[in-house]
This record gives sequence, structure tokens and C-alpha cells, in this order.
Amino acid sequence: MKLQVIHDKIYTIRNQKVMLDFDLAELYQVETRILKQAVRRNLKRFPSDFMFELSKEEFKNLTSQIVTSSHGGLRYLPFAFTEQGVSMLSSVLKSDIAIDISITIIRAFVQLRQLALTHSELSAKLNEIENKYDQQFESVYDALNYLNQKDKQEVSQEQRNKIGYK
Repeated sequence: MKLQVIHDKIYTIRNQKVMLDFDLAELYQVETRILKQAVRRNLKRFPSDFMFELSKEEFKNLTSQIVTSSHGGLRYLPFAFTEQGVSMLSSVLKSDIAIDISITIIRAFVQLRQLALTHSELSAKLNEIENKYDQQFESVYDALNYLNQKDKQEVSQEQRNKIGYK
């Protein structure tokens, strides 16, 4: 399975990277109700930092972001699973497919984390460069402003000192 397929199913909700139960059920090749049933039977394995149920507003916002949603008409709000929750799912579902898919999903989460670190390092470097050059060009901006003000003063001097006929 391609990691990009999984990346497309990872959302940020409550400032956490999560996957939704219906997407996981599709990947694990089980019905969503079977997945939810297995989770409910093993709730002790899924504390709130592993899994949480979306609020109506969160789900409404999410479906507005996913333009083509094939998950309309849900009777229950979806569960959102963090990386740890996904790894716990493989122990609850216990199929070979679940184990293989969970490993791939964990790799996708790790890859996203590495990309985020690289992005933050790049962002910090850009800020450092901007600050360096902003300080260097500040004196240039000051000199240009000074010359601009001087030109305006000279123009006003020329207007006052006109001699002759119109």
C-alpha cells in the first residue's frame, strides 16, 4: 500500500494527527461497525489520548473540508485514532491484514513527523536569514529615506528662491 494513500486519510483534529474509523475500516477491509464494536469491547485499550469521538461540529467542519465525502448519512459520530490508537487497533482486530496495515500506517505517521521536523528546521533557518538581512538593509533604508527627505527639502527651497517673471 502506498504511503500517500494513508497520508491523505490523516487529519488534524484537536491539534492531533488522527485517522477516522471509516477510513481505517476501509484500509483494514472490515465494516466500520465491526471496527467500532471491537473498540467498544476493548475500551480500556483506548484512553482519550489514543482515541476520541468527534463532536458534531468537528465532523461537520471535517466533511466541509473533504469536498467529496462518501460517508454521508452516518448514524454515529466517527472515532478518531491517534498514532498510538492505530497501533492498538492491530492488537484488537488480530488479522494479518490489520497487522500489515497498522505497520504501514505507523510508518506514514513517522514520515509525517519527520517532514514536520524538516519543515520547522527550514522555517527557523529562513527566519534567521531574514533577520540577518533585515539588519543589514536597515541602514540602506535609512539612507534612502534621508536622501528622499533631503530632495523634498531642496525642492521646497527651489520654490521659495524663484527669481524672475512668470
